Amino acid sequence: MPTDYQVIHAIRRALPAIVSIVGDKQLPKNKKESSQFWGLLEDKKTPFNFSSQLKRTGKKISSGSGFIVDATGIVATNGHLVSPLVDQYRIIFSTNEELPAKIIAVDAINDLVLMKVEAGNLPALELGDSSKLKLGQTAIAIGTALGEFQNSVSVGVVSGLSRLISAKSMISGRVSRLRGLIQTDAAINPGNSGGPLIDLSGKAIGVNTALVVGAENIGFAIPANHLKQDLLEIKTFGKIRRPFLGVRYLLLNKTLQKRNSLPVDYGALVISEDLPDDTAVIPGSPAEKAGLQEFDIILECQGQKITNQNPLEDILKKQGSGKEIVLKVLRGNQELSLKTTIEEKN
Repeated sequence: MPTDYQVIHAIRRALPAIVSIVGDKQLPKNKKESSQFWGLLEDKKTPFNFSSQLKRTGKKISSGSGFIVDATGIVATNGHLVSPLVDQYRIIFSTNEELPAKIIAVDAINDLVLMKVEAGNLPALELGDSSKLKLGQTAIAIGTALGEFQNSVSVGVVSGLSRLISAKSMISGRVSRLRGLIQTDAAINPGNSGGPLIDLSGKAIGVNTALVVGAENIGFAIPANHLKQDLLEIKTFGKIRRPFLGVRYLLLNKTLQKRNSLPVDYGALVISEDLPDDTAVIPGSPAEKAGLQEFDIILECQGQKITNQNPLEDILKKQGSGKEIVLKVLRGNQELSLKTTIEEKN
């Protein structure tokens, strides 16, 4: 069990880098209107109707959390904090100083956004190695809980790894599939999503992103290594580059194989999500040009077996855009070899 000193030391190390993020828009405001919260919900049956409430709110229409990841003024937060209704974002530092912020990159796949403020020598939070996390290790969530209580802290443990959830934004109602998440019982409330999940050394091991409505002590965070990769892309290329195949898929395992009587327990099953107008293979994409079809199972990419530990997305990242790839595909009882060229999606 960690000592109080270890927990307090970790929090003190991280707090100077924690920020609140506010989105502003001048709109008519009704009196006695409650403040708005940000967060992702796994439960699709939410009692809140935030999208309609947003249309009635005043200047402050969103609030969330974030943290400084580079001393030059780069701030990380959740992608679902970005809203077309927002005219201007403000960063509120631990000193209560406020600065306007601009979005410099969006990683929609991992629900991450990087913002920039014009400042220097800021206290950046060091990123840990999320690939080395162990079940049961201490996890501490920090953020602006409920959009009101700045620097709220909750302590728990890492209670699960590599989780896959369907998360629903309380603001837009958009549903996203998030993979490889860290599960924690440290309380993640609406408003402190976007803040860091830290370890006992005070390093960020994740970005708080989701909670489950109707359940206690079940929250999720995006692994810090995804954020590390985004930062590297920004510093190297000035943008986040994403290899684009254009296919929706579900990673298979032994449980899914048994439950659905599938021929294999690995690979990427090409399948659309349960959403209106969603399609498994995007028209005009490299996947369509290769001849991929819904219910195909992509077994290998460039000779690499596709598993939960080695997902298709990670294999594509290593190849880079503009490169021809070979996909080993199972269609019914027939194995196919399909070729296509990866495109880049910013």
